[in-house]
Amino acid sequence: MKNYLPEKAIKHPTSTASNPNPMRNPAFLLLALVSYLLISCQAKQEPTLLSIDQVSVEGGLISGTTDSSGQVKIFKGVPFASPPVGELRWKAPQPVQPWEGIKACVENPPAPMQNPPVPFFAWSEEFLIPKEPISEDCLYLNIWTAAEKTDEKRPVMVWIYGGGFSSGGNTVPLYDGTDLAKEGIVVVNLNYRVGMLGFFAHPELSAESPDQTSGNYGILDQIAALEWVKKNIAQFGGDPDNVTIAGQSAGAFSVNALVVSPKAKGLFHKAIAQSGGMFNRGSGLTAGLEGAEERGKQLTDMLKLSLADLRKIPADSLLKFPGRFGIVVDGKVVQGARQSFENGTFSDVPLLTGWNADDRVSAPQPMTVEEFKTNAKKQYGGRAGEYLELFPAESPEQLAETQAMMSTLFFGLQNYTWAKMQSEKGQKDAFMYFFTRIPPGEPNYGAFHSAEFSYALHTLRNWKRPFEQTDYELEKTMSSYWVNFVKTGNPNGAGLPEWPIFDPENPLVMDLGTEVKTRALPYWAQMKFMESLNP
Repeated sequence: MKNYLPEKAIKHPTSTASNPNPMRNPAFLLLALVSYLLISCQAKQEPTLLSIDQVSVEGGLISGTTDSSGQVKIFKGVPFASPPVGELRWKAPQPVQPWEGIKACVENPPAPMQNPPVPFFAWSEEFLIPKEPISEDCLYLNIWTAAEKTDEKRPVMVWIYGGGFSSGGNTVPLYDGTDLAKEGIVVVNLNYRVGMLGFFAHPELSAESPDQTSGNYGILDQIAALEWVKKNIAQFGGDPDNVTIAGQSAGAFSVNALVVSPKAKGLFHKAIAQSGGMFNRGSGLTAGLEGAEERGKQLTDMLKLSLADLRKIPADSLLKFPGRFGIVVDGKVVQGARQSFENGTFSDVPLLTGWNADDRVSAPQPMTVEEFKTNAKKQYGGRAGEYLELFPAESPEQLAETQAMMSTLFFGLQNYTWAKMQSEKGQKDAFMYFFTRIPPGEPNYGAFHSAEFSYALHTLRNWKRPFEQTDYELEKTMSSYWVNFVKTGNPNGAGLPEWPIFDPENPLVMDLGTEVKTRALPYWAQMKFMESLNP
């Protein structure tokens, strides 16, 4: 006790000859107790300054850099798991390997192993990973934070990239988190294995797994990154109890997989899914375990190679092997989306979801009007008449319009079903959008697949298009909606058009376009018909 007493306290006025021992005086003890509590509280409340020079994370110390304004601290290439190479190829991610000294996290980490990026369709180089580095050693994440101290508990957004599970990475220029960090959230961009390295299933791989399953290594990478965030994000001023997972295209499929994954429970608290989900058949990005294993075995039989052989082949050589790889619905890492919502095992979190007016990534199959009608009768039987009223094809021109609509609904139907099931099966609210703004300039593919996320992530400055004032106003509005949702689970805020909660009985969406306004859900009749076909 005496170590905490100020020197003057020893000479307390009540210490008299009749009471020579101040430690027995009640007034003295009260003063000492108050002094001790004040000093203790001050010590506990003293926050730790967040410095780019040294941050302690799992594995060791790291350093970072700042943006040009000095306001945002940036850490790139932070390891969240061991390199998945050698014997760790096609295994669940393993804990980070510790390092000595301070690891400089200031350069782009390697993107996952994939073919070199080449612009195509509407996707210019701003949508693609840098040409290098690309490596199998890719399990790193990037962090943007404007926090000054570690105790600020800022909401966290973890971004998951698209790319059809065959490409993509966290260093795409349009994924930059600088501007969102300035709005008070911590942005984390993770990497996950793609292609054969991320989603290869095989009976022998399942046999060696503790869960007796295989194929979801990319999803397990995402879960490992979320576990890292839970353990370490407070060091960057983030709140591990307020994490939003967000993604577009395959990233939205990933968000859906995490929502229905038993292994991801408790690692996030809100979900944003842009153009993608796992609720309806025919996406080509999901498969059952048995079918995925069989295709894996067919590949090894054709190549006449064992798993041991495949683990020794250079990673870039694996890119030459045929096959399409994606999420494996195995019931252990990833459950079926509809089943999970029906039986209540999904993570019930607020949802922000939607799709784009020209979300077309599949080319319609060329056919005549007669062929289209014949196929409708074969596929829908007694409901063919109803189908043809909703998807008319009385002329070649009308057929072309119908096929374009069907292509647009490829994603829209997923996100509508998701919002509907969240509203009906969950306790948390869903909010739905329809993005209609056509980015100015060429090439003009309308409000194409991927056009919206740069507005939401506030990265138009990194996209080489002749943007107009309308675009910058939409960027400000959309990024505000996204930031508000990350903070509170509701996109609404001061000065923004009111975004209604999704109601399956009267589905309204937020039209994000030249004008931001509420509108009726487009193609609702067609969506209800298609949704009714699912068991």
